[in-house]
Amino acid sequence: MPNIKSAKKRVKVSLKKNLRNRIVKTGVRTSVKKFQTAFAADPASAQAQLSQTASAIDKAVTKGVIHKNAANRKKARLARQLAKAAV
Repeated sequence: MPNIKSAKKRVKVSLKKNLRNRIVKTGVRTSVKKFQTAFAADPASAQAQLSQTASAIDKAVTKGVIHKNAANRKKARLARQLAKAAV
């Protein structure tokens, strides 16, 4: 445990930010898994779930939890999976 007051504060702040980041990342992973299960059940109706998943990914970007390019890559892979099933 740090002795300096500012270091104590940084520990508290970093713990709070870490908790928030974990919650947001878990939400993104859960949303992706929901898309995968919806896609496995009925690829035609997975489009609605894709938009919810993309929204969750975009929210994570705006909060600074994941990088913009990583988010675009995730969304592109999901959209490509959906488009491949449509063909």
